[in-house]
Amino acid sequence: MRNKAIPALICAALISGTAAFTGAAPASAASAYSASGDISEQLARIPGLTVVSVADKGGYPYYTLTLTQPVDHRHPGKGGTFQQRFTLWHKDAAKPMVLYTGGYTLATSTREITTLLDSNQVSVEHRFFAESRPAEVDWKDLTVWQEASDEHAIVTALKSIYTGKWLGTGASKGGMTQVYHERYYPHDLDAVVAYVAPDDANNKDDSGYEKFFRTVGTQECRDALNAVQREMLVRRPAMLQRFEATSAEQSLTFQYLGSADRAFEFSVLDQVWNFWQSGSAANCSTIPDAKTATDDELYTWSLGHGLSIYSDQGNGAEGTGPYYRQAAAQLGWADLKFKHLKDLRHYPDIYQPNSVLPADMRTSYNGQAISSTDRWVSTSGRQMMFIYGQNDPWSAERFKPSKHDSALYEAPGSNHGALISKLTPEDRAAAEATVKRWAGQ
Repeated sequence: MRNKAIPALICAALISGTAAFTGAAPASAASAYSASGDISEQLARIPGLTVVSVADKGGYPYYTLTLTQPVDHRHPGKGGTFQQRFTLWHKDAAKPMVLYTGGYTLATSTREITTLLDSNQVSVEHRFFAESRPAEVDWKDLTVWQEASDEHAIVTALKSIYTGKWLGTGASKGGMTQVYHERYYPHDLDAVVAYVAPDDANNKDDSGYEKFFRTVGTQECRDALNAVQREMLVRRPAMLQRFEATSAEQSLTFQYLGSADRAFEFSVLDQVWNFWQSGSAANCSTIPDAKTATDDELYTWSLGHGLSIYSDQGNGAEGTGPYYRQAAAQLGWADLKFKHLKDLRHYPDIYQPNSVLPADMRTSYNGQAISSTDRWVSTSGRQMMFIYGQNDPWSAERFKPSKHDSALYEAPGSNHGALISKLTPEDRAAAEATVKRWAGQ
């Protein structure tokens, strides 16, 4: 189940990797701003683009911008418009440009390949997240093609200024977003570097995820985690009491899921996934003995190691609800079997994205766009690089690059924060050289 930990992970810039590379020394703030005047004027001349603000970032101008986008790119004159937020870190119009989306709200971090290439960077807020939405949202317009078309409009507008190579990048849902952009508009970008991007090409087949949880880490660690997860449900009354107390302290409610008990079970089901997503094998030594741990020890450890609370406050339209809507409609989800919990589950059909959504955002699934993208990447995609983490559950079902100057690398021991800088020295050198070549350096 894709969960609310992902936006926090990405937006906190866990995958920024800025310390891994040494870029060219920035110009002084004074010289950067003196050079930015012409860029400001050029930006102001782009139809539909608004310069909201400009600040300093590392001695270079950092613009916050909006672009007027049609709600429906298929019928741009009929469905109204919205203002899509994005930022521009300007260094030199002739340098490469990195186009980044986190797949959620507007992220401000400097990306790994931006530092490697000493490039400009554009960061885009995904349509219908945060401020990038119309006053009245029709959720049927939240599709991967519509967002790809949003980004196409931004790229088209800015290419009138930035003449160097363009590389798309993103992590997790942001990596998926860049892949879909490349699929629908293959001439926009010169290359794509996607980090830990899941590819749920067949939503009915979760064998890749099931295999991951049978093989990740050591048998001892897997058994200990499963035992803790099971014990949380064995002791449901005591754990639910603590879960409700934590929720009350944080003023959390569970109208979408239906009850605190349903929310508790949902959160327990996600616990092991979250443990591996953001933790590491080193955390295995902290796992308590499920049989001998006290109720407080069991709950406290779980709360700090993967027990996320799925509440109305985090999962509605103003939070990560747009992501769950996309998962329910197109992206898919991991419907794990949880055989070791079968006799303890009260709600066997709860582990799917519609469960955490308000009624007006729920929908039925159509995976045609995702499966066709999967085939396109493996047969026709060009200059695409995929970085995955060995111990990351999101990396269990992954894109398979074609033979057209494309590559896949796995960072040993890494979780959902896998980076080029975390690859083996040999793979890192090869990946960096490829990215630089794609950027014309």
